[in-house]
Amino acid sequence: MLLHEFDPNPRAVINPSDNHSRVSACPRVAVSCFERHTFARMAERLGAEPFASNGMANLEVLYYRARYQGKEIALFNAYVGAAGCVCVIECLFALGVEKLVLFGSCGVLDSSLANCGIIVPTAALRDEGTSYHYAPAGDEIEVNPRYRDKFAAVLDRHGCAWAEGKVWTTDAFYRETAEKASRRRAAGCVCVDMECSAVAALAQFRGKEVFQFFHGADSLDGERWDRRGLGSEFDLTEKDKIAQLALELAAEIA
Repeated sequence: MLLHEFDPNPRAVINPSDNHSRVSACPRVAVSCFERHTFARMAERLGAEPFASNGMANLEVLYYRARYQGKEIALFNAYVGAAGCVCVIECLFALGVEKLVLFGSCGVLDSSLANCGIIVPTAALRDEGTSYHYAPAGDEIEVNPRYRDKFAAVLDRHGCAWAEGKVWTTDAFYRETAEKASRRRAAGCVCVDMECSAVAALAQFRGKEVFQFFHGADSLDGERWDRRGLGSEFDLTEKDKIAQLALELAAEIA
């Protein structure tokens, strides 16, 4: 299979550094989320200002900087989907970021996991294509090898309950069948997303530190889909609190 043709050469024909140079104003630690409303509220609250951009075919991604607890933090609204997300983060690394805290919603495979409840992935099942260009072929990849203890301490300070387990990362949002979900639960997955395994492979390949966590949204625990709190416009106050958790971890590791 083509996805088994992993090439470990870090140099490609086209590289992030061909389009982006290091920027002295770029913070070394970044925070990002996928929901546009949550991101906009976080950026506005911190008075974030753009310092660079990434022009793509159908949109422009702005990279911002702000201060939180006296630390310089970069901010950007992450692209949804493994391939686009990894491309945007590659460019961020080329600008000078070394550490990233990335959060967003996920579908839960166990309906007892609360809407907006915190989930920390320990490994990801690689049911997407992008990670196979950053790591040798395999079913799983480790997630969050660092900072779990630090994030647990942040959660404890805020009195947040949380769960951990494997995540099923898939490209195909509309092909998450009941049979596949059942098999992923049997493999130890507690939730499903679209980027985690690819971002973990990117971090490993580039030697960067990325911490990823989720908040539960829709439920795939059954034959019928339960939307629950899925959507950028829902539960904004609770998502603001979740953004605060990400910022606190970023400040600690800055």
